[in-house]
Amino acid sequence: MFSTKDIFTIVITAEFIIGMLGNGYIGLVNWIDWIKKRKISSIDYVLASLAISRMCLIAIIVLHGILVTLYLDVYENQKIRIVVNSLWTFFNYLSMWFTTCLNVFYCLKIANFSHPFFLWLRWKTDRMVHWVLLGCFTISFAVGIIVFPTVTYGYKLHYLIKNTGNITEMSKIQYFEPITLFNLFALVPFIFSLISFFLLIISLRRHINRMKMNSKSCRDPNTQAHVKAMIIITSFFFFFFIYCVFSLLVTFSYLITEQMLAIMVGEAVAILYPSGHSVILIFGNNKLRQPSVRMLTCRKIACMM
Repeated sequence: MFSTKDIFTIVITAEFIIGMLGNGYIGLVNWIDWIKKRKISSIDYVLASLAISRMCLIAIIVLHGILVTLYLDVYENQKIRIVVNSLWTFFNYLSMWFTTCLNVFYCLKIANFSHPFFLWLRWKTDRMVHWVLLGCFTISFAVGIIVFPTVTYGYKLHYLIKNTGNITEMSKIQYFEPITLFNLFALVPFIFSLISFFLLIISLRRHINRMKMNSKSCRDPNTQAHVKAMIIITSFFFFFFIYCVFSLLVTFSYLITEQMLAIMVGEAVAILYPSGHSVILIFGNNKLRQPSVRMLTCRKIACMM
């Protein structure tokens, strides 16, 4: 019979492989296309950057889960905990901001508005994408640096309580990570994604009304582009909500009787965010979907021979 820890190890290993393959595929396809055409669109540039950041995020979540559940004695080393949690914050912010850039760029490319500021942003998108991504990296790096003293203070408090012999207080903060409170500030870029989503809804509604007035079919390429972008952003909301909920479950697991089980469930489900949303991106993007379909078709034919 498999123990709970064995099942946890199998699950996060499978999620790790799926996440790495999915995000690696996104990065590889866009890199090959960049080499062939000697240029890359702003959307593809953001997609490739997002894939790399999510591969790093998946790796650090899996590392954190393995250390907490299987090698707790190693994780109790203060330096290791600070490094792991600071890296988690950095890559979490970086992935979040890159996803926000992708959602905003989808909105700017697809939505139809005549406001001068919106048109100016659309015109600047391709010219400013490098600086925007660099800005996202700088913000994420700054937050990761700020986390160092905060996490250090939290672990010093843990050390003081441990020395005073207050077992009750020590058990309460044993798994309470200051890192998670910093992760909650990722709601700031989340708001920008939410605004992009509502702008797409308004744009789609106006477009459908315009098509009806002209007695034309609503199933035109523009409508399909709106729908695809909205599906991608909606899936992001879904996976990010799950990620936040189960990250909080890990943080406040000390309130649950089965503490270690809560940590393992939280870690395993949290990885679905950087892995699952990337799969949606693949099937929602024609350039990414077509090679994957050809690969699956060729494999199916090879198996039948």
